[in-house]
Amino acid sequence: MKVGMRRVYDAPGAGEDLRVLVDRVWPRGIGKDKVDLWLKDIAPSTALRKWYGHVPERWPAFHRKYLKELAGNPEAVAELRRAGRGRAITLLYGARDRERNQAAVLAEYLRKKR
Repeated sequence: MKVGMRRVYDAPGAGEDLRVLVDRVWPRGIGKDKVDLWLKDIAPSTALRKWYGHVPERWPAFHRKYLKELAGNPEAVAELRRAGRGRAITLLYGARDRERNQAAVLAEYLRKKR
């Protein structure tokens, strides 16, 4: 499974077989036709998402805490792996920060847990 990331507001790229939204909240202004699968259960918990608030200084702790949530959520991870089997998946996120967001943590987790 090849894993990429893209902001949900960006145009789709070449070679994207499956576009998976990994946000708990549906992004404003995005039609359902822009996303193939929405896995809100794999997104950070509401409490973690609100605590982080995209404050850069909180990134290391958010990263660590979200990895722990993923490890405790094998059903959602397995669902994503099943959906992406043999396909190039793109993890979609709504955050403005292209480097410090949940998709970056999730992509790292998937690559390490092959």
